[in-house]
Amino acid sequence: MVTEQQVRRLFMLKNKGMYLYQAADKAGMTERTAYKYIKAGKLPNQLKCEHNWQTREDFFVKDWPIILDMLKVNPGLEGKTIFNYFQRTHPGRYQDGQLRTLQRRIKHWRATEGPGKEVYFPQIHYPGDLSASDFTHMNSLGITIQGEQFNHLIYHFVLTYSNWETFTICYSESFESLNAGLQNALWELGGATKRHRTDRMSAAVNKDCNPEKFNRNYQALLRYYSIVPERTNACSANENGDVETSHRHFKRAAAQALMLRGNKDFNSIIDYEKFLRSIAHQLNSGRAKCFKEELNVLKHLPEARLNNYKSMDNIRVGKSSTIHLQHNTYSVHSRLIGEKIQARIYIDHIEIWYAQKMVDNIPRLRGENKHRINYRHIIDWLVRKPGAFENYRYKEAMYPSSWFRIAYDWLQSNMPLQANKQYVKILYYAAKESQENTENVIQYLLEQNKELTALNIKHQIDKKTEYSSIVEVVIKNNDLKLYDTLLEEAACHG
Repeated sequence: MVTEQQVRRLFMLKNKGMYLYQAADKAGMTERTAYKYIKAGKLPNQLKCEHNWQTREDFFVKDWPIILDMLKVNPGLEGKTIFNYFQRTHPGRYQDGQLRTLQRRIKHWRATEGPGKEVYFPQIHYPGDLSASDFTHMNSLGITIQGEQFNHLIYHFVLTYSNWETFTICYSESFESLNAGLQNALWELGGATKRHRTDRMSAAVNKDCNPEKFNRNYQALLRYYSIVPERTNACSANENGDVETSHRHFKRAAAQALMLRGNKDFNSIIDYEKFLRSIAHQLNSGRAKCFKEELNVLKHLPEARLNNYKSMDNIRVGKSSTIHLQHNTYSVHSRLIGEKIQARIYIDHIEIWYAQKMVDNIPRLRGENKHRINYRHIIDWLVRKPGAFENYRYKEAMYPSSWFRIAYDWLQSNMPLQANKQYVKILYYAAKESQENTENVIQYLLEQNKELTALNIKHQIDKKTEYSSIVEVVIKNNDLKLYDTLLEEAACHG
């Protein structure tokens, strides 16, 4: 194929008075080709003809008006969907190899005659002016805590000018999560922006908080920090595009870091949070210059944070020594039965207050219709009424660990008439002495084939003998490549 550079060289040599065959030879083309370009006086790209005619039969000319009607009614229809429709309604008319022809024709129609596409309007951002936030699910990463699936979200906060970001781990799109997440971000940042943008947060309004109350609380929160609230229009997530884009980048970075780490299991939520913090720090390190500009113009924070919990007052403790909070059941100490307490509900725990004093701190349950019963709260009375244990509604919560369940099963098998009474006494010793020591004594007696009676367990506890803690043995997978190396070395020495 002759290039433009060759033809330019041909013109230059011919203009110097060189014969055609000589100029053609030096330009690297035949004399006949050289004559064509000399006669035309044009470069190769100027001689090309625009291809605007069909080279194949239009198979869809008969059905094209119907296809146009379908596209006008439903512009989002894909070519494959339409093609499959005609294959069903007109068997044998179209073959699979003609699909690409239809897709090209539909693409051309959309670009020349179809409806206009959504336009995205780039915005100018100013330092310290706007921040944005949103919740995003992290379940797709497949994170586990000590082998158990960890379903969670993060509240994601972003400065739109520098793209500096931070997060808070949470478990639902609630006002408590929003309150804690926003305040965590502002105090980590050390200042506040003039405006803050969120989506419409309809998902954040749960059963225990109507929209009006939610809006009042949210307005009060931003008013405290002198921030002007903004929200996107309905079904317009792109209006909060800065944080939506950050979601994707953050999750992609986390997924890549997990691949380098080699596994997705963490010893605790704290370890997992440290892992995410390192990713955020890495992402933010490339934004230092713009972030510094933002820090210089951020508004000052008030002297202290607002309370980031939801308060529920005058909750009466029932006769079963339990309270009901947000569709879940929790036990409290039996001494509070009949009293009215205050519950302060945080993202991950619940504080129980009585007479302006915190009397308990309970891990918060996720979901609904669940229960968290602490045997220490009720054991004083359960040991007096051991017969109630057999059909106790929350019986499964009375096994602090698998060793206690093994002890109860042993009692059921070896002394069924006394099983409930004996086990409740064992549980009493665990509450009053030490759960860990009681657990170790159970293991010791089982290894020695001795009876798991409450008397034997109390006797061993009173001896103050130190038993080795129960250690979980973890067997790592062997690298089979090591065996290959050994075999190769043996072959070489042989």
